[in-house]
Amino acid sequence: MDSAVATPSAGAAPPTDGQPAVVVKDLHKHYGKFRAVDGISFTVRKGQIFALLGTNGAGKSTTIEILEGYHEATSGQVEVLGLHPRHDAAKLKERMGLTLQATALYQELHVGELFQLFCSFYREPADPRELAKLVDLEHHWDHRFVGLSGGEKQRLALGLALAGNPELIFLDEPTAAMDPKARVQTHEIIRGLQQRGVTMILTTHFMDEAQMLADYIVIIDKGRVIIHGTPDQIVGSGTEVVSFSGPEGLHLDHIREIPVVGHVVEAHPGTYSMTCEEPLELVAHLAVWSQKHQIKVTGLHVTGTTLEDIFLQATMEEPQA
Repeated sequence: MDSAVATPSAGAAPPTDGQPAVVVKDLHKHYGKFRAVDGISFTVRKGQIFALLGTNGAGKSTTIEILEGYHEATSGQVEVLGLHPRHDAAKLKERMGLTLQATALYQELHVGELFQLFCSFYREPADPRELAKLVDLEHHWDHRFVGLSGGEKQRLALGLALAGNPELIFLDEPTAAMDPKARVQTHEIIRGLQQRGVTMILTTHFMDEAQMLADYIVIIDKGRVIIHGTPDQIVGSGTEVVSFSGPEGLHLDHIREIPVVGHVVEAHPGTYSMTCEEPLELVAHLAVWSQKHQIKVTGLHVTGTTLEDIFLQATMEEPQA
């Protein structure tokens, strides 16, 4: 990995202040010789929105499924609300909820029937009508599940996850298939849950969503923690990003010839992003470089570093020379 990648802190995340809701220490999960999770450690505080991020295959889903009790760890320590996810599964399920990226429910049941059904599974359930109101589905009470939009189904899944008044909720891509308005509504619901003291573990591919909602972020890659910290700690490195469009497949070492360039990625085919401390100086050097090599540069943008920039820098494998 390029040494210019901004990594406020890497390796195993230290315990955070406050009473823990989830504790993970040196977690390993092996499938034969393949190490899906390779020594992950982190702590989630009660009342925190905690984002666990990673590319597909990074070990994120395996870690979450171990916390939920669906897989046994190969080694390491895992505590969820002071309980073992597998050995204390029955007790834990009374105290936690979860949403899935794809929601599959009885197609012909009404929204109200689904809320009533899920609440009936718990000894101390929430009020079904109040849940429908909370996720803005009270006007869909008599509508069948099959007729809901993708965003409405995701909001329903979130409401059903709250049926047992959980202390902890796992949110797997909670705004997938939502339009921008529905995303905003869901973000407001999530913030409202936090105000009630609910702890949430969020997985999402929307980096802006994680940056906006999360109190603490852990990024994993190849089964290991590579970056962790608050959004301000991770993003607030003081660097800027200069992006431009050019021919696809430019060799990144060629771009690194430009003075003052930090880390370079081809974020999308033909779109290149470069970190730097002095963006105006970099733009001037970029103009000289493009003329020297007769490379047409268009779509020039200068922005502050975002979580997506950091994520791409940290997880993107550069092509071999």
